[in-house]
Amino acid sequence: MKLTLTLLATTLLTPAALAETTVQSCDREVTFDAPPKAAVSHDVNLTEMMLVLGLAERMVGYTGISGWKTLDETMRSGVEALPELAEKYPTKEVLIGADADFFFAGWNYGMRVGGDVTPETLAPFGIPVYELTESCIHISEKGPASMEDMYADLRNLGAIFGVPERAEVLIAGYEADLAAFTADLPALAEAPRVFVYDSGEDVPFTAGRYAMPNALIEAAGGTNIMNDFEKSWATVGWEAVVERNPEVIVIVNYGSVTAEEKRAFLRSNPAFAEIDAVKNDRFVTLEYVEATPGPRNIAAVKTLAAAFRAE
Repeated sequence: MKLTLTLLATTLLTPAALAETTVQSCDREVTFDAPPKAAVSHDVNLTEMMLVLGLAERMVGYTGISGWKTLDETMRSGVEALPELAEKYPTKEVLIGADADFFFAGWNYGMRVGGDVTPETLAPFGIPVYELTESCIHISEKGPASMEDMYADLRNLGAIFGVPERAEVLIAGYEADLAAFTADLPALAEAPRVFVYDSGEDVPFTAGRYAMPNALIEAAGGTNIMNDFEKSWATVGWEAVVERNPEVIVIVNYGSVTAEEKRAFLRSNPAFAEIDAVKNDRFVTLEYVEATPGPRNIAAVKTLAAAFRAE
């Protein structure tokens, strides 16, 4: 299967009638007696999950994209009929005003623990929330990030919207594509040490063991130097990065500071001069939408695998 981000035509959408469907959302069970008709998704990666399932006609908008990111051609065409309800995090009033009947978000993906917008604050207004699996570590225990996190979200969305078969076809295709790709990868003498650089100069914001890049790096044959960091996305000290001496640095590209500017910062700072990745100019860029859970994770593994095996 050739991997492309195919946005299913909305004319194909014929949700099955639901007697009642219950899905696991972090530490909660959420029950639906009918597929949502006025859904809102937060962030570019969560919105792409909705789009690959052909759910655009079941949406009234999305939030949290243009405040930090830009849309590529695929995304623009997928959401051209939908309004962006908030450039960054939505307020409760924004979702209520849109007559939303479903919010697909996550902790630090549209919601904050103890914040104004949570499953509890939206429940009185008839807006059930499904939480991004990767983000559950902020409120409950879970294992390290894995590709299964993304598959679980697609499977649960398929159940919620009455298109479970479509979700299973997508998941099977992603699994087969990744298995075929990794089976043909040349073996590495040893797993390269990899550091994920999201942002920050005084202290770096990076991916710990509960963030999706940890799974992507492992699938590509590398080792995240922060795989013992009991966090999802969080800051660490530069001293730990220098001490662990990554051989490859993965730069997450989004926001006002470009990937090239981040790379220039790392290369120009004398404190990083002896890091192997800097000395050997071994940098690889992932777009934000590739580094966070979503349909482009398979392509991200391929990008990383090629970088890990480059001379």
